[in-house]
Amino acid sequence: MDAIVAQWAVERPELETLPMEVFGRIYRIARLMGDRVERAYAPFGIGRGEFDVLATLRRAGDPHTLSPSQLSATLMLTTGGMTGRLDKLERAGLVRRVPDPTDRRALGAQLTEQGRRVVDDAVTAGLAEQRAALDELPAQQRTQLAGLLRALLAAC
Repeated sequence: MDAIVAQWAVERPELETLPMEVFGRIYRIARLMGDRVERAYAPFGIGRGEFDVLATLRRAGDPHTLSPSQLSATLMLTTGGMTGRLDKLERAGLVRRVPDPTDRRALGAQLTEQGRRVVDDAVTAGLAEQRAALDELPAQQRTQLAGLLRALLAAC
């Protein structure tokens, strides 16, 4: 990012490039950490997409069941895309489809015991990767960074 900003300073010195520096770094951090976390999930036989579904079901609390439309809305995914993910997770034994107690025509997606073990282990592995990166900063800066990013996200 420093090189890119330096080039713009030569070509367009009137530009205020601080936003480019901030958001360019956020984007690059997200991509790099996303790749690291995805590698951490691989030993559990899942990728980021599958993790997101399993983690959403896990965070939902007992009985770890949500409708496909609830999952789609939470993960900002089309219902068709959600069906594909649920099919894959069901074949792997990580989720099962269960009758919806409020609508006999509908099915919910429920985390299986194996799915719970996988997501619990995967979230631990992913957090370890994120923690390793953050550990490069002093504790006060980590806390400050979290607060600044919270404020920035709220402003978006």
